[in-house]
Amino acid sequence: MARIVVIGAGMGAMAAAARLAVAGHRVAVYERAATHGGGVGRFERDGFVFDTGPGLLHLPAVYRDLFVKTGKEPLERCVGMSQVDPASRHVFADGTDVSLPNASRAGVVRALDDAVGPGAGERWSDLVNRAREVWDATRRPLLEEPLREDHAALGQDPYPAVRKRGLFRRRGPVTLASVAERELGDARLAALLESHALAYGLDPRRAPGSATVLPYMEQTFGSWYVSGGVRALADALYERCRARKVEFHFEAEVVRLLEEDGRAAGVELADGSVAEADMVVAGVSPGRLAAIAPGAAAKPQAPVPPGRFTVFLALGGARPDGVVHRTVVHTGDRAAELAAVFGDDDRPAAGHGSGSGRGDYRPTVTVLRPDDPATRPDGGHEAVTLVATVAPHGRVDWADVPTADGFADRMVDAAAAAVPGLRERLLWREVRTPADTEAAVGAEGGGVPAPVLAGADGGFLRPGNATPVPGLHLAGGFAHPGGGLAHAGMSGALVAGLIVSGADWRGSQ
Repeated sequence: MARIVVIGAGMGAMAAAARLAVAGHRVAVYERAATHGGGVGRFERDGFVFDTGPGLLHLPAVYRDLFVKTGKEPLERCVGMSQVDPASRHVFADGTDVSLPNASRAGVVRALDDAVGPGAGERWSDLVNRAREVWDATRRPLLEEPLREDHAALGQDPYPAVRKRGLFRRRGPVTLASVAERELGDARLAALLESHALAYGLDPRRAPGSATVLPYMEQTFGSWYVSGGVRALADALYERCRARKVEFHFEAEVVRLLEEDGRAAGVELADGSVAEADMVVAGVSPGRLAAIAPGAAAKPQAPVPPGRFTVFLALGGARPDGVVHRTVVHTGDRAAELAAVFGDDDRPAAGHGSGSGRGDYRPTVTVLRPDDPATRPDGGHEAVTLVATVAPHGRVDWADVPTADGFADRMVDAAAAAVPGLRERLLWREVRTPADTEAAVGAEGGGVPAPVLAGADGGFLRPGNATPVPGLHLAGGFAHPGGGLAHAGMSGALVAGLIVSGADWRGSQ
């Protein structure tokens, strides 16, 4: 039985802790914050309840496997889960309005044909079929196996892009934006495709064609809502860890990795105390890792990813029947949005130059309206969450109140397309910016990591779960296989596999 210290109580770290405890190890978790869950938090006020992190779960099989492998109670006995249908509604700048059914390829084809025009559904379906090749080629090396030292093959994009023919055919790298332009033939379909990347903080102008796997996964495996909000999943995982005798220490900040004979040997805490260990698992951001264990940090560090700007709305009046759970209200100026979020060679990046630092553009806004009594004080009220992907804190000063309030105003204005009478029903609103995320979870700039992708010469990969420091492993969204609930859960499985079975372990069969 080994003594294992886990730094952080995020989803990936807790997933590793639960699996390691079941394998017979003594596991202690040290978390700088006052609670578990990392970015999967909860905000409550006046009987209204909101998720501060993801609002939906994709690839629930990851957590089903985790709960089966760590105890007798399966996931569905610990949390209520239901498929969201329609999976999403999309409102485009020209007024086109389409609802896409959950996990129904034929239904999506019909809906797009009806809303966009004949042939639109087939073009989208053909793209998703090609994206399946990405899934088949990368599922194991990107989700189910540790990142190999020789991962050059993952630098190649497996998306079988359709290239234009003729003397003046376009050349150059295949990006998600070029896939949308060449294969979809409609600005609304292009916006639909690119919105999947944007939601994960990926720039469609630079993300490889393999990013088509994101809509493929959602359309194939569905979107799931956790009763009471996704925070309930974090609570269930925490309780599973406790049932497996994992020790939790909150408000216990780790400041230094201890080494002995070149191996991880424990951690030092901010109060000067020491926790000795045979192995250490770190579920922290790159900046914190560099401060705690300089020898394990990637050199150079990757740029800080975009963050999330969230507005919680408390509404008077009952939630109408038939309301779609998730609506995406698309911007009318995607170029301005991408320049503001990611920066651009031709336009000033957000935070640099006139206007951009204030976020003066209309963003793409995701509107979440769960039909869940646990989120509201009674049937005469409704809890609504608005989310937009934005530049991280630092490129924009999100701590500046006028900047944050002005951006929240634009989000509410956009959301009115999904919630009629929104302004009249609004009782109060609460804003959460990347600056708040940075303060809450310690991630630089409040950045939220994206899932890993194949292609772009490996530019969208994350550091492997094993590090140059023997005995130190990485879990969570800033390590392989990247961000998102499912990917964080897989990182925990990969770390546990490496520790239990050794460095030669190649993943579950």
